[in-house]
Amino acid sequence: MSEGEQTTVGNYFISNYPPFSFWTPEHAGDVARVLSGPAPPDKPLGLYIHLPFCRKRCDFCYFKVYTDKNSAEIRRYLDGLLAELDAYLGSPYLEGRELDFVYFGGGTPSYLSREQLRTLFEGLQARLGWGAVREVAFEAEPGTLQEGKVELLEELGVTRLSLGVENFDADILELNNRAHRAVEIDRAWGFIQGCEFPQVNIDLIAGMVGETEENWARCVERTLELNPESVTIYQMEVPYNTTIYERMQDGSEVQAPVADWPTKRRWVSEAFAVLEGAGYTIGSAYTAYREGATFVYRDSLWNGADMIALGVSSFGHLGGVHYQNEHHFEPYLERIERGERPVLRGLPLSQEEHLIREFSLQMKLGYLETGPFQEKFGVDVLERFAVPLRKQAAEGHVVLGDDHIRATREGLLLIDTLLPDYFLEQHRGARYA
Repeated sequence: MSEGEQTTVGNYFISNYPPFSFWTPEHAGDVARVLSGPAPPDKPLGLYIHLPFCRKRCDFCYFKVYTDKNSAEIRRYLDGLLAELDAYLGSPYLEGRELDFVYFGGGTPSYLSREQLRTLFEGLQARLGWGAVREVAFEAEPGTLQEGKVELLEELGVTRLSLGVENFDADILELNNRAHRAVEIDRAWGFIQGCEFPQVNIDLIAGMVGETEENWARCVERTLELNPESVTIYQMEVPYNTTIYERMQDGSEVQAPVADWPTKRRWVSEAFAVLEGAGYTIGSAYTAYREGATFVYRDSLWNGADMIALGVSSFGHLGGVHYQNEHHFEPYLERIERGERPVLRGLPLSQEEHLIREFSLQMKLGYLETGPFQEKFGVDVLERFAVPLRKQAAEGHVVLGDDHIRATREGLLLIDTLLPDYFLEQHRGARYA
């Protein structure tokens, strides 16, 4: 096995462009400049809310999460989220605009109590009209769901409940320090089936520590038995700020190996084949869905939508400016309580960077039409990216048509390794985060 096939430390999954390591405090003020300008016509607007509270920190988690906050601290944080939104409202750039999508991410949004959830939802809805919202997505951890909480989420308008199963095996969940256990998955699923969410998504991770061929096949089989509207499958990576990486650094042994990349890609490929055989459609490098299922949050962002980001360390995009909030709990809240927007760093994008960002992210869908890029950017992407596309076509990773690009299944499964070929030279090989 070559070095490039091993699962070594680093970020594999590409979620934005240019890489976050190029975002700087010097550009944090660009968000205020955008907000003082006029509202753009016909640009979708989304809202992301980061809820960083968890029962435990998973060994592979690289998000900003806290496992030590009490109810008073959580209430202070929820008050901070609403105050942060107030700091955006009333700006000319947002005047008259309605939300297209809302996404509650974490951490564990379902960690909140029913009272806390109602307070947060009603506070947000009182400030921004949700009449035009097409999707309210909400991430949940099975062990935090009770029947009353699931019923409340339906009542509050959640349209896509995403259940973070990751794996169905009790030993593998424990080995990776997941908070929930296998028995809690079935219990939560029973509560969910008692409601009528338009879409329920199940998250899986291929190649968690301790994963085996037999267990992965059982995970796919069990997912089919539950029959969700959509399934999201990620390939296990080992980012720098994870406890797995810390164990690598201090020389202590990881109890069981993380599968190599060829194995993980094969497992995802096998899962996709099984799901397709059961009537699902493969909608991206990570998703399979039944007819009628949607991913508005993803599709809007990848097509250049604006998104207000609320919460500690959260990422947003407004008027061609990327930005991220303060990284730490106390500084985030202190800035809000002083009446400031808690933006820590930002990056205004050039027109070329806009093009590369949208082209790269949409390539993750596995199929891309060239016409919309010609209309929006005045660029023929088949010519602009001719060199990497021809290389990838020769390798069997993409197929080039007169007006479209299609990733082969092999290319789709390793798409995140292909995307840097489209980047500007200064962004290639740079640390992603």
